[in-house]
Amino acid sequence: MEVLGPILEIVHIMLDPIAKYFKYHRGVKKYMMILHKKLEELKCRKDDIESRLNIDLLQSGKTLKKEVQLWLDGACKIISQVDSLSKEVGDMKYLSRAHFGKKITVMIKVVDEHHRKGDFVDRLVIDAPTGNKVTLPTTELVGKSTARRNMEQLWDCLMDDSCRKIGVYGMGGVGKTTMIKLIHNRLLEETNKFDNVIWVSVSKFASVTQLQDKLARAIGVCMPENESEMVRAAKLFAMIRTMKNCVLIFDDVWEAFQLEDVGIPEPGADNKSKFVLTTRLADVCLRMGCKQIKAELLSEEEAWNLFVEKASLDVISPHIKPIAKEVAKQCACLPLAIVTIARSLKGVTESCEWRNALEELRDSTRGHHDMRRVLEQLKFSYNHLDDEKLRNCLLYCALYPEDFSIRRKELIERLIAGGVIDRMCSRRAAFDKGHAMLNKLEKACLLECVMKKSEDDKQVKMHDLVRDMVIHVNGISSRLMVKSGMHLREIPDGNYWTEDLEMVSLMHNYISGIPYVSPMCTRISTLLLASNHCLTMIPDPFFMHMATLEVLDLSDTSIEALPNSISKLGKLSALLLRRCAKLRLIPSLEKLILLRKLDLCHAGIKEIPQGLEMLFNLRYLNLHTPYLEFLPCGVLLKLLNLQVLITFGASKTSKVKGDEVACLRKLETFSGQFYNIHEFNIFVHSISTRGREPDMYFIQVGEYHTVTFEEEPESFGKHVKLVKCFIGRGDDELVLPNGIQSLDIHDCHGVASLCDISSLNNATDLRSLEISKCDDVKYAFHASSSTCFRSLESLRLIDLLNFVSLSYKAGAAALPNDMFSNLKSFRIHRCPNIKRLFTHGLLLQLHSLSVIEVTFCPQMKDIIAEDSDESIENHSIDMKKTTNHPMLRHLVLCELPKLKSIYTQTLHCDSLQVIEVFGCPRLNRIPFSPSPVPSNLDKILATKEWWESLEWDQPNAKTAFQPYFKNCIPQKLNFKNRSI
Repeated sequence: MEVLGPILEIVHIMLDPIAKYFKYHRGVKKYMMILHKKLEELKCRKDDIESRLNIDLLQSGKTLKKEVQLWLDGACKIISQVDSLSKEVGDMKYLSRAHFGKKITVMIKVVDEHHRKGDFVDRLVIDAPTGNKVTLPTTELVGKSTARRNMEQLWDCLMDDSCRKIGVYGMGGVGKTTMIKLIHNRLLEETNKFDNVIWVSVSKFASVTQLQDKLARAIGVCMPENESEMVRAAKLFAMIRTMKNCVLIFDDVWEAFQLEDVGIPEPGADNKSKFVLTTRLADVCLRMGCKQIKAELLSEEEAWNLFVEKASLDVISPHIKPIAKEVAKQCACLPLAIVTIARSLKGVTESCEWRNALEELRDSTRGHHDMRRVLEQLKFSYNHLDDEKLRNCLLYCALYPEDFSIRRKELIERLIAGGVIDRMCSRRAAFDKGHAMLNKLEKACLLECVMKKSEDDKQVKMHDLVRDMVIHVNGISSRLMVKSGMHLREIPDGNYWTEDLEMVSLMHNYISGIPYVSPMCTRISTLLLASNHCLTMIPDPFFMHMATLEVLDLSDTSIEALPNSISKLGKLSALLLRRCAKLRLIPSLEKLILLRKLDLCHAGIKEIPQGLEMLFNLRYLNLHTPYLEFLPCGVLLKLLNLQVLITFGASKTSKVKGDEVACLRKLETFSGQFYNIHEFNIFVHSISTRGREPDMYFIQVGEYHTVTFEEEPESFGKHVKLVKCFIGRGDDELVLPNGIQSLDIHDCHGVASLCDISSLNNATDLRSLEISKCDDVKYAFHASSSTCFRSLESLRLIDLLNFVSLSYKAGAAALPNDMFSNLKSFRIHRCPNIKRLFTHGLLLQLHSLSVIEVTFCPQMKDIIAEDSDESIENHSIDMKKTTNHPMLRHLVLCELPKLKSIYTQTLHCDSLQVIEVFGCPRLNRIPFSPSPVPSNLDKILATKEWWESLEWDQPNAKTAFQPYFKNCIPQKLNFKNRSI
């Protein structure tokens, strides 16, 4: 028996696992049924808890307990594990049934235990917190004046009940987060207006779900991960809605989002809440409907004071201060850069170390080690650009010198030439694309807008540190060499000309010559040597190993001859030789068949380059050259892809034939001089037949005459100038393009008035008209003519010897009411036989007229004469004592010795700004009412003698106008060809 006991125990030990194995093996199906039943019970309890939560949270503005949140998260995890186990059981092999049977029994216990823990007796929710009351750590405000001004502007918006959403934008490192942290802390201290201040750090890119999580953590609640965005948004909405007088601050936002998608109630008068965000992208503020506040850079004085403060007073010692000022200048007024670099140099007293730091800062590709951290911050904005084309656009901006204002048109031309802007259906489309790209970069605070007087002259500027960042990013791989504006007198040595080099910018230096070297740059695509005014020659070997070169810019150099090796640059697409005034010799271009742009504007060549007719891919050809004698016949017939052709403006003899230009069906911009009216008519008939004329043109017909010529083709408009032509009726009667916008007629004959030019009937977009030295012209128009000048805005009559009246028939008889309805400016100069300018009736029809200038007309007696009795009777014109002319802004009367009257009645001109009267000794009255004085009146320019001789209709009139009078000497005023 003693032996049998141990034997039975051994058998039991051996059989027990076998029994369990067969139990698990046989029971898989039964265990799965039990597991699914337990799982359904768990799901039911979970659904019940969530239903209770939804009611409590939405109606009461509560937040769930953390233990409840923990249980819900555990339930979700268990449900997921059971689903995975079920799939594994469905795919299991026969021999693994026992293994899965054991796993299922373990999972049954886990589900059952979790179900038991979910029997919450107490409430599932607690009161929601009242917002974040924690003061945020921050540094002091830097740049006392600029930063304080920015912060006070933001504070004023927060205190303004009408301003609900505010966006603070600016480039990285300018101090947006510091400013908004100080505002946050100030709001916590001054609680009389806002009860809750909630801070959310977004940082980089965030989905709606991530924004919801960040917001939930900020207000101290937990959000279930498995719920939909809509349900989460509803819960957040209910919680935040209970927080009246709430300021919600989202810092470092990179993409716009809808407040309701996240669960944020729209700020309004009902909840008295505010929404504030900071971003580097102005477009985010715009798309989210925020009032925009730009965080500005420091002034130079503030930047230096901050640098001294952070680097210690050692920097003002005599041997350090000059270098330290240059170091501070490299920080480009950016607070982050100033603080970072100043602290890194704190305690440094050796001038050699300061000089070394300055040299490192000036080297954009190598850089000072601490400045690299600043550039990394700026790099976020660069990497955020979702289009590689935008990054390439920034790269082209970085090719210009530091702090350089770049004309938009010039930059876009470079982007087109460099292939950054893809080939579009038209140049206008390409320029629209370019402007759109630059606008995006401005909104991203990577470029600054530089406004000039003219909208057409808009410029952009790249912040110095943004430029350094772009060069640093692209220069790491040695594909970039940028040494523009560095006062170089010779090209960099051979170590810089690496085989990997792709883009080289040596613009705006003092390079006078290039040595006989042949850089081994087998990948180079862009070489910019423009604005090296001392550069006179390039040796032939220089381009020998640059077969991949696509863009070569030698503009604004003194180069006299291009090397023959240019002829072998078979991949060249843009050759820019603008303002190379000494250039006389260009080698054959016949092999440059990929050339798309050839710019010879103001080059010194006397004849076109050899092989020009072979450049069938050419899209842009500028021959605005002063010495070009002629354009050989037949050349244009080979250049059928031309979109821009400029052959006129400087040369007296270079003219084109109408049939050749007519063959250029893709032409969008054209400037040329036709031999005569016949050639011009051929061109006009051609574009009329195909129903499309160039978008812009500047055309002169007849003999050469000096003109004010815009070199930039985007400034042309649609302008035609006729010089010494017969324009009357006949076999070759003048035909004008239907879309013409500006017409100058100089020294022509054959017409007595504009109405004799029949094609003007179709010129429905004519805005500017000038007639000069046309002795046959006696009238501007015939009152009975059907010709209408409804679109005309400017009319100039100059040196018309026999001109006697605006209208062939005096008065306004039979004059269509809208004949000159848009005329804004009227100037008449040196017309010796006209005696009166307008009639009262005609003036009433010129209701848009804002400028009247009458100069050197010796017979002029009346500016506005009364209509004849017959005219008044026929048209029932109500002659009132006071006539209103609300648009008149500027009145100029000069050298009119017989002028007696501006107007016999009273004129009420509320828009009147300037009155100029000189050389009008017989004029003793001005017709403007002093009751009241025109509200916009700025000045009355005249001599004191004339002013004192005036007679006044009302006793207080002189006193009322006296403050605006300015005594002027007429000899100092130039009335000819000026613009008002």
